[in-house]
Amino acid sequence: MFEATRMIFLYVETPLHVGSGRGLGAVDLPIQRERTTNYPMIQASSLKGRLRAASDPNLNPQSPLTKGEHLAIFGPETGNASDHAGALSVGDARLLLFPVRSLAGVFAWTTSLDALQRFSRLAEIARLNFSIDLPSQQPAQNTAWVNGDALCAGNFVVLEDYSFDPDQSHAKQIQAIGEWLARNALPQTPEYQYWREQLPHKLCLLPEDAWRDFVLFSTEVQTHIKLDVETKTVSSGALWTAEALPTDSLLYCPLFATKARDGKSGLSAEAILSKIESLQLGRTQLGGDETTGQGIVALRLAAGGAA
Repeated sequence: MFEATRMIFLYVETPLHVGSGRGLGAVDLPIQRERTTNYPMIQASSLKGRLRAASDPNLNPQSPLTKGEHLAIFGPETGNASDHAGALSVGDARLLLFPVRSLAGVFAWTTSLDALQRFSRLAEIARLNFSIDLPSQQPAQNTAWVNGDALCAGNFVVLEDYSFDPDQSHAKQIQAIGEWLARNALPQTPEYQYWREQLPHKLCLLPEDAWRDFVLFSTEVQTHIKLDVETKTVSSGALWTAEALPTDSLLYCPLFATKARDGKSGLSAEAILSKIESLQLGRTQLGGDETTGQGIVALRLAAGGAA
């Protein structure tokens, strides 16, 4: 069983495409989504692979890990996979906040009670101190729970082409959630001060069906082409679309650890996670389109505890 836990928060700084292969719908290259909810997600292998590459002393001379520690944490190379398992387990990254264009306040960070309750459940497993008393019922249809008037355009909250009746009856809870995320999920570096201050005021809790529709239909869809070198027209069959999670999305991912299984290093579960913390990965790149600046995410590792 796992003996120590942490939570990684991922704040999307440039559009993020972690693909699921060729799509059958209107978008040629869709992003990864949960099977039952259709919420965007990042499968564990993507994030674990990035952590493994960033900490490999053969690839990164600045890595604080020795080769032995790296193999103990992440496991041996594929050819020696039967030697022992790695001591670090990385979960899937789930969506918590989704930015939606707003008539007032530029954009809103939206979420739903369903998304918050799922986060609360996983935070308990990860021994994360998320002690906010969440509402027991979701907002009524066409109603948005807000904290103040930052998102109100007249008598409505207008997100994309849809209007919601603002409801401030749960303003204290919305503010508490926003302040907790600003302290614990967003980076604490100076360039994020503005965003930390804005989050409690631009947080909006929507009915779960409305939030599902936004995360399903309001992602970025980018069109790509390939030009013929001679004619400078689109090459035959070289027009395609790719979906991306928009900038300012917030996801979370659990980390679990056991003591090292290699029989050499003697690293405890807490020592394993301390080694991950020592990487100090303020930013990294995930998904495709790396050469065009896509997929830059800011990482925040929040302390958990003994499992």
